[in-house]
Amino acid sequence: MTLPPGLGAFNHALYQSTRVQLEPGHRVELVENGAIFDEIVEAIRQATESVHILVFIWRPSEPSARIVEALCERARAGVACRVIVDPVGSEEVRGEHDFDPMVEWRLREGGVEVHYFRPLSGRWLGRLFGRTHHKLVLIDGKVGFTGGFGIWKSWQGQGDSPEEWRDTNVRVEGPAVRDMQIAFARSWQECGGALLPESCFPEPSGEGEGDTCAGFVESIGASGISEAERMLRMVFAEARERLWIANAYFTPPKAILEQLLEKRKQGVDVRVLAAGPVHDWRIVRASQRATYERMLKGGVSMWEYQPSMMHSKTVLVDDWLTVVGSTNLDALSLHRMREGSLVVADKRLAAKLARCWARDLAHSKEVTLSHGGRTNPWRRFARRVTQLLALDR
Repeated sequence: MTLPPGLGAFNHALYQSTRVQLEPGHRVELVENGAIFDEIVEAIRQATESVHILVFIWRPSEPSARIVEALCERARAGVACRVIVDPVGSEEVRGEHDFDPMVEWRLREGGVEVHYFRPLSGRWLGRLFGRTHHKLVLIDGKVGFTGGFGIWKSWQGQGDSPEEWRDTNVRVEGPAVRDMQIAFARSWQECGGALLPESCFPEPSGEGEGDTCAGFVESIGASGISEAERMLRMVFAEARERLWIANAYFTPPKAILEQLLEKRKQGVDVRVLAAGPVHDWRIVRASQRATYERMLKGGVSMWEYQPSMMHSKTVLVDDWLTVVGSTNLDALSLHRMREGSLVVADKRLAAKLARCWARDLAHSKEVTLSHGGRTNPWRRFARRVTQLLALDR
């Protein structure tokens, strides 16, 4: 698939596929690594109406303590603070307590309303499927944050050591925040929360708005092709010169792999920056590496980030189109999880993301057929296992 050139044609295709269009009037800034916590805490402290957080991972840590303190201070000042936590991401893992009862108690005692998204049923399938993988922080319905972050120590620092993950996020103002707020509201209702007041959905005032076009695409998991996959296919189809993908769990369905190879045949510079030796899921990394041989033979450049877990979920197309969000390129994220990504048409943001790529590649190793690119039985097996999650594909 190749789309006609330009924002208008891309918008037409994206709208047909996802019902989302890139609208003008946004200000979008990249927020990398541990800086996300400084930005979130500062934004919370400036809230006057509401603070909403929907997150997959929230574990006791220094970032958690800072955010809890800021939320409780705002709640005492009369700001409505609402939190949704996924119990799979925020349960006891590897002997450490995640969303600790004391954290929940401090939030509730401070006046923050807390809900769990789909409390665990004790059944294995109930634990694995249908989770919310969103990372959303929303301030007064006007400022939003999304990306790959979780509220835990792994997202501190600069992404340059095994304990400090590499991640990319965005801060956004503009009409897309309303759609992010709707994503929160839908989950809030499902958790038993009341309807949000109209004041949580303010109309854009025009004051301080930028000229960037952007749109937020939510995906709730689906049989067939999800909104997340539709969005990515449209973004990939737009590439004419450059298609650079940074993704923590690069093990996409066959159709996407074939699309990437087709874009390379069309002369597009297709690159994938994947997680390297520091990885939180051994089987997923093996599945990821099962894709390398075919990609390399098709001319796609493959890289692995070395210093830490590369957790970003970004796409850079040509010199104007970017994606930043929570969506991984694996079957679980594309077909079973609730996800959200901000799609942005802005040359300035694209240039910033390109500079991030240059810095990341300096800390990465290129994979070749003779150095790590060949598949083997373990990788093929891992690939089959991970693709089973796309049961209908």
